[in-house]
Amino acid sequence: MSNRTGTMNFLPMNKIELNQRGWDQVDFIIITGDAYVDHPSFGAAIIGRLLEANGYKVGVIAQPDWRSTKDIEALGKPVLGFMVTAGNIDSMVNHYTVGKKKRHNDVYTPGNVSGKRPDRATIVYGNLIRQVYKDSPVIIGGIEASLRRMAHYDYWSDQVKRSILLDSQGDLLVYGMAEKAIIEIADAMKAGLHPKDLTYIKGTAHKAKNTDHLFEPVILPRFDQVNGDVKAYADSFRIQYEHTDHITGKALVEQYDDHTYVIQNPPAAPLTTQEFDHIYDLDFMYAYHPKYEALGGIEAIKEIKYSLTSNRGCFGGCHFCALAFHQGRVVQSRSHDSIINEAKMLSHEPDFKGYIQDVGGPTANFRKAACKKQAEHGVCTHKACMTPDLCNQLEVDHTDYVKLLKSLRQIDGIKKVFVRSGIRYDYVVADKTNAFMNELVEHHVSGQLRVAPEHVSDTVLALMGKPSIGVYETFRKQFEQINKRKHKDQYLVPYFISSHPGSNLNDAIALAEYIRDLGFQPDQVQDFYPTPGTISTCMYYTGLNPLDMTAVFVPRSNQDKAMQRALLQFSNPKNYRLVKEALIIAGREDLIGYDKKCLIQPALGGRSGGKYGNKQVTGEDIARKAAQAKRKSGRKRSGKTENKHGSKHGCKPGSKPGNKNNNDRKKTNLSAKRKRSR
Repeated sequence: MSNRTGTMNFLPMNKIELNQRGWDQVDFIIITGDAYVDHPSFGAAIIGRLLEANGYKVGVIAQPDWRSTKDIEALGKPVLGFMVTAGNIDSMVNHYTVGKKKRHNDVYTPGNVSGKRPDRATIVYGNLIRQVYKDSPVIIGGIEASLRRMAHYDYWSDQVKRSILLDSQGDLLVYGMAEKAIIEIADAMKAGLHPKDLTYIKGTAHKAKNTDHLFEPVILPRFDQVNGDVKAYADSFRIQYEHTDHITGKALVEQYDDHTYVIQNPPAAPLTTQEFDHIYDLDFMYAYHPKYEALGGIEAIKEIKYSLTSNRGCFGGCHFCALAFHQGRVVQSRSHDSIINEAKMLSHEPDFKGYIQDVGGPTANFRKAACKKQAEHGVCTHKACMTPDLCNQLEVDHTDYVKLLKSLRQIDGIKKVFVRSGIRYDYVVADKTNAFMNELVEHHVSGQLRVAPEHVSDTVLALMGKPSIGVYETFRKQFEQINKRKHKDQYLVPYFISSHPGSNLNDAIALAEYIRDLGFQPDQVQDFYPTPGTISTCMYYTGLNPLDMTAVFVPRSNQDKAMQRALLQFSNPKNYRLVKEALIIAGREDLIGYDKKCLIQPALGGRSGGKYGNKQVTGEDIARKAAQAKRKSGRKRSGKTENKHGSKHGCKPGSKPGNKNNNDRKKTNLSAKRKRSR
């Protein structure tokens, strides 16, 4: 990090800051949908500092007003061109919930306010530039462009859309992490080439009038085919998925009309450790631009300011994740020296309290490639590393990660080093040494450890690309045993996804029963969000698994999705009506009653829908009413009537509780006690 202070330390954002540097013009202007945060967790900052380190003058225009061209003109016309990104997060995901409701805040904007970037920001910014600088080259990149580089399903409009390269009027699209491609592009442009002529650079997509310049490309279905035929769409997606590796990937061709083709070149090679370290040696300020201080600062930096990126890429293969399309399946890692030096630098920050919040990446406990074969032959195109079972070539080894964590703990000024990135628990379970699990429990859990079993249904988990729930159970038991042995009061916080393709009401009910048996009620539940670039989104749109073209049930209606979500939080009184409706539809009235195995209790006073008079029914209301009924009858009821499903849980609708059903209150008290302890 630079020792300089003031705006001179940041890339210039206006002509005053240009003049402070003695510049009249910059070579490149980066347009971003985020506020300008000069930190290596922000893509615009990485690209800007990397270009600067290679001798280019770079300016930043952050969150320009798209309703006029004034902000786009803030730095004048660049010598070489514009680089456009929607920001660290897709602009549509940033703006809308999975229910397509407008979000009310934006952690990437000063003061956490919303509305400072447009929908489909990459397209809007690209066209805005064209209004003012018609002949300036425009290069688009970032997560939004990367995952929309070819025809893609757009959940928000429920349509298949063209490549974003066409709609943004960009000259070249850079996909993936972009560091290698961006310097090759910049050097070629400096030498006099136009981006339209840069048809050979790996990790890019370009437009062409024909395919004569290509050698043995792979031809995808035409746009009109994928737009009108779900089988053609699924087939196209599968082909793209098979070409995400830098060794085995080939050029892909998508035709739009007789004279319009979008061509995706093979992916760029992953960074070497030395190249990765170089990125983190760049002159970042690790702060947001001072202009934002008076506006409330940038919320997003709080979570990452004292976190350390250890790796990128992931061979986990979760089907609802777009990492394979963006970062790739080859894990790349920084050296220990690089990470330790960053930690030492952070430890001298005035507001550092002694806690490193995280050491990880997409998956914290991956520090090397899945197997030795990947270095020579690339990743397997028709086989996953970890599902349905761990590949016999997979090298399970936490030695390097454990050594890194121990080294970080020994740095002066650091009190605690936490691991808060997701860990692959199946990878942990497969490590028979238990060295990492012991290290994790002893030193690196901040009271709670987030893990993502996602579901319990084997059918749903297979469609998610996740291991069976039995693997999670093994991990959970090991975690609890080690905590007990080390006298630690720490808990797992499991994440679950509702309404994923393949999940029906019975699957959701099975998950609710599992949550009930855990004695845990999730505070938050994530509905499946169909974002571009994932296998699961392809399933959602097509109703087909693109990997084998088998049919997949998809919960599409708002009611179906609402019921599945409500089941995961069945104890919330607000969800009573939906939970009851789901149980009745599924023929699971056996789960409505007073026994501890029931999900909900019958409505009171002959009413349904979780209301009692004008008051919403709570657990206390039900317990009080049941106690009154018990006193009135003067009798105890065991409730052990066999229901139509053959269970003996006493869940017959309308049955009255006996003394033993005070377990419900005990469970509530236990849950409250656990919550306080966390």
